[in-house]
Amino acid sequence: MALQKGDKAPSFKLFNTEKKEISIEDFKGKNLIIHFFPAAFTGVCTAQMCTVRDAISMYHNDKCDVVGISVDMPFTLGKFKELQNLSFDLLSDFNKEVSTAYGNLCESWTNMNLKGVAKRSAFVVDGNGIIQYAEVLENAGDMPNFAAINDTLASLGVAASN
Repeated sequence: MALQKGDKAPSFKLFNTEKKEISIEDFKGKNLIIHFFPAAFTGVCTAQMCTVRDAISMYHNDKCDVVGISVDMPFTLGKFKELQNLSFDLLSDFNKEVSTAYGNLCESWTNMNLKGVAKRSAFVVDGNGIIQYAEVLENAGDMPNFAAINDTLASLGVAASN
């Protein structure tokens, strides 16, 4: 069953690109935007992460933080983060446990029938760990609804300006 507004966000503990474990509990008391993406270095995934980068003052401040999660290895994500000049954590869900818990593990991706990547999705989790926005996209070519994410943040008292 897909996660939706009002659900408790599943807990996670994943390695970032510096090989440090990051837990959802690290963000308690802050709003957290979680962006899942299928694979580093692909066109729409790069656009998704760069859109976050370009609005970082709204997504990474004293009231809010943001992470990107994919099934790529931390080393791959590290190079992707470096080349795209991303200033937020990218987390490796290599074992696919978090993607499964969030209901967005893709059984078959692209026309090459690749299995086991995260569907492109976005979640806004409030400071109490409750999901306030959930979007799981079936088409990997679609981008998350950033306007809806921004509206959700505004409703949580996070300024909607860059």
